Amino acid sequence: MMFLRFCSHSIHIITFTILVFTQGFLATTFTIVNKCGYAVWPGILANADSPKLETTGFELGPSATRSFEAPPHWSGRLWGRTSCTFDPNSGQGSCGTGDCGSNQVECNGAGASTATLIEFSIGSGTQDFYDVSLVDGYNLPVMVEPDGGSGSCMSTGCVKDLNRMCPEELRVGEGQGCRSACEAFGTPEYCCSGAYSSPSTCASSSYSQFFKSACPRSYSYAYDDPTSTFTCTGADYTITFCPSLSSRKSSMVSTGHGSTEDNGSLLGDNPGSTVGSWISGFLTGNSSSSTLPYVALFYHTTLPSFLISFFIPLLFFDF
Repeated sequence: MMFLRFCSHSIHIITFTILVFTQGFLATTFTIVNKCGYAVWPGILANADSPKLETTGFELGPSATRSFEAPPHWSGRLWGRTSCTFDPNSGQGSCGTGDCGSNQVECNGAGASTATLIEFSIGSGTQDFYDVSLVDGYNLPVMVEPDGGSGSCMSTGCVKDLNRMCPEELRVGEGQGCRSACEAFGTPEYCCSGAYSSPSTCASSSYSQFFKSACPRSYSYAYDDPTSTFTCTGADYTITFCPSLSSRKSSMVSTGHGSTEDNGSLLGDNPGSTVGSWISGFLTGNSSSSTLPYVALFYHTTLPSFLISFFIPLLFFDF
């Protein structure tokens, strides 16, 4: 009997140790889906304090999907490039929108302009922060959907085709993209720089209001309101370019005019459960206020399923 009790306690300790050990090594999976009728070249840029992922840029054909992982505490941005041409021999080339200036398919640490940005700050058993930003312009409709996880975990994005609605002075080429006012005019009041480098001096402009009215859940300028940042704990994420109406998991309601709108989810005015601004979350440390349940931790690791099936029942069984 004492031997059985010893085994029981030993198994509990081993199980608890595995749970604690794996908590710091949870990987988040990003799945990129291209539902556009043409190729998109996703670009990925890690922040200065985050490692590069397995790729910084690649081609994704129509209806294609690619997944890759990000480690805990990773932060950075993703976007789609369009109208790209790369020489098959030298690999050199460029893109019509979202170009990262590397002259290669891989962005290699270079950012983008005139692109719909998807920004992430991944936790480690704590909250992830994510948003869609039009601060640097727009080129593709996009939707971000958490898969699993706990917390509010709401979908967000900008699903309207703003290229067709773009003011002429912001338009790229024949309508491939829509520049930000900062990129188009380069003045401090539009770029929130110089004398306009604070929330009290840099106000929303008619151009940022154009982006905000079309996609109220996306950031439209540097000091936009904080309702465009979303949180989820322990989730993977699907990022869809050119999402179809049938792919939206958010509730949809008829407008009575033969069209549909998100019921306060992607196109509506009421974001619902959101958090403070991206920056304030980092400064105040609010992103560490919640933790994953043990079972969710196990589920989210890459441990073999037979180990999960064996160890979890032992947490609740008393020899």
